[in-house]
Amino acid sequence: MRRAPFPWALRFCCHQIPTSSVAISTLRHHRFSSSTAQRLDMPRLNFASQNAINRLRAYKPPPTNYELVPVSRRAAVLVLLYADSKGDLRVVLTIRASTLSSCKSDSESETPFQTARREANEEIGLPGISQPLPAPFSVEHLCEIPSSLARTELVVRPCVALLHTYDEQTGQNADPETSLIPRLDAREVAAVFTAPFRDFLRVLGDPRAGNPEEWYQGAWTEWYGTGWRMHQFFVPITPNTVVKPRPQHSEQEEAVHALQEQESAGEVTRYRVFGMTARILVDVARIAYDAEPEFEHNRHSGDEELIARLRGMGRLTAKF
Repeated sequence: MRRAPFPWALRFCCHQIPTSSVAISTLRHHRFSSSTAQRLDMPRLNFASQNAINRLRAYKPPPTNYELVPVSRRAAVLVLLYADSKGDLRVVLTIRASTLSSCKSDSESETPFQTARREANEEIGLPGISQPLPAPFSVEHLCEIPSSLARTELVVRPCVALLHTYDEQTGQNADPETSLIPRLDAREVAAVFTAPFRDFLRVLGDPRAGNPEEWYQGAWTEWYGTGWRMHQFFVPITPNTVVKPRPQHSEQEEAVHALQEQESAGEVTRYRVFGMTARILVDVARIAYDAEPEFEHNRHSGDEELIARLRGMGRLTAKF
């Protein structure tokens, strides 16, 4: 199995996808269909996906340490879900150019969702909260889940959102994989790709996408004296799941070019989802599907207890 070497962030792009009243910049398609015509036969959420979204809407997270740490220690990511042609949920992910900044909060008053959306706009062109998406798309904020602790000791708040593809008022429907995602103005990533959301609870991947045993690997490690399950998922590169941006700066150009060369040579056939991003996706999927993973995992969601302990030790002070 050949895997992309780039670290990728779950920078779920803040809840909305770019397009205010101005036109969206066009991405160079990698393997997406070139057609951007709207499809009136796109299904909405199937039964299992609708139940998953309802659980996320109803979810109330426990008290968080997020607002108790300095602004310089706060960050947020957007977990953006949408329904595919079968009504199954998929999640939008990115491979970042390696040295780009993280999704840090800008001010004391900025909410996690505002942070996530702002960073998504800067990173892949998703519009801010006050900016509309092209019809018929809209983004619904579903919930926040317990904060995670990054290796850099940032407190990261995951924000979960649903990309709606159907406008009930007009009856207009569209496929985001052809009408929206390929048109995003991705400025800080090497690739935008998607993965089946429910598979982040599974040991085996879809056999139609290659060897199912290549989907998941995991191992236990220790961090701050606690057991820490490290997850790795290897997402197959398929014809309808990857978009490459038109590079806008030298670092991005180098990252995109290197990835394209590796894929063309057959050196990369899967993208690796790992670290904090993988743990966040597992946590969100556990809530959404009210199910435990098939693999070993930490029983708690997020790292609120560890964050509180570090705060008590004076570890999470202002970062300059």
